[in-house]
Order: sequence, then C-alpha cells, then structure tokens
Amino acid sequence: MSVPSHLQIAIDGPAASGKTTVAFRLAQALGILYLDTGAMYRALAFLALRSGIDADNESALVRLWTAANVRVTLDADAPLGFRIVAAGAELDEATLQSNQVTAIVSTIAAHARVREAMVRSQREISAGGPVVMAGRDIGTVVLPFAQVKIFLTASVQARVERRRAQLLAAGDNISEHQLAQEIEERDRLDRERPVSPLAPAPDAHVVDSSSIGVDDVVSEIAGLVERAR
Repeated sequence: MSVPSHLQIAIDGPAASGKTTVAFRLAQALGILYLDTGAMYRALAFLALRSGIDADNESALVRLWTAANVRVTLDADAPLGFRIVAAGAELDEATLQSNQVTAIVSTIAAHARVREAMVRSQREISAGGPVVMAGRDIGTVVLPFAQVKIFLTASVQARVERRRAQLLAAGDNISEHQLAQEIEERDRLDRERPVSPLAPAPDAHVVDSSSIGVDDVVSEIAGLVERAR
C-alpha cells in the first residue's frame, strides 16, 4: 500500500495493551517509520536510576534528558524497530522493560516539563516523513492532527498474560497477582495524572484486542488507513 508523505498514525492505549507490537507490525506492513514513545520515557527512567536522581525531581530530570544527548534512530532491522542511544550507550529492550524502570516511569512521565521535552523530540521525528507512533497521548497531544487515531485497549487479564510472557522471555519471573496489581496501579497513575492523562482522542477508533490476535488488529487498522488516504 502506497502512503502519502504526510501520513501520521497515532496509536494510544494502556500498559501491555499490545500497542507497541501492533504499531511496529503496522509500520512494517506499510513500509513507514515507527516509534514507541514510551521507550523514550523508559530511557529517561533508566538514566535517573543509574544517576541516583529521584523520580520526583522534575528539574533534574529535564537537565538529565538534555545532558544525556538521547538519540532515537529509526531502524526496521532492530528488535524494537528503532535504536535508543543515551549517554553514548544503546539501551536494549531488557533494560527498558525492567521492573525497576517500570516502577518509576509513570512518575517521571507525569512531569509537565519532561513531557514538553519529549513532545518536542517526538514531533521532530514525525516531521521526517510518514510515521506510526505509539504511546499514551499521541492522538491527543503529540500528533493531534494525525489522519488515523487508534485507542487500543484490552482486559487486565489479557494484559497481564502478555506482560508476563514478555518478562519471562527476558528472564524475569513475576507472579500474575503482583503483575496485575502493578498494571492496575499504572493505569490509575496514567488516567489521573494532571498533564496529558491517558484517554482516547474524541476522534479515535477504539479497538479491544483482548480476544483477537495481532494480525487481526493490524488488518483492521490497515483498513482504516486505506479509507483515510
């Protein structure tokens, strides 16, 4: 499918809803760029942990993001679909998805000035050509004029199973009960944060992926893209 150079596809949703996998697969199918914005917040969370900076210290976090010279290189051959380099080192998926990073990333993402810095970086990336961008405020804040907006959701149980499989693959064993508590708390923090709370854009298509596979979700969104051209 040929796509216009200005095409923007925004995919939002709660933790472990499948949005990053869907966005990556959709970008591959369309032959366009892909970015998981959550990975940028996770990169900052990792840097904060390594530097001993408190997740509540907004000013220090903004300075850290600037000083670390974080770069996102879009690369379809990379496991994530892109590469993130921070302070001269590439951060892999296991690092970004670690429990320690997950425990503080919502707190870091709630800071207004942190989000402002992130949005600037994300918009710069989107200006380079057609893009599929996944996150929690893409359709509402980052790309408010995106031609296709998706809010991808799933039941807590489905998300627990997906997240646990991801962690087990990375060698991190965690009980379903603990994981459910963490996901529900993450949902609460994302919904209730004062800056860019998690919510579907008014013109977003809501897709529930609880009982359908990635291929079906990608196919459904591809159909929406075709109609939006």
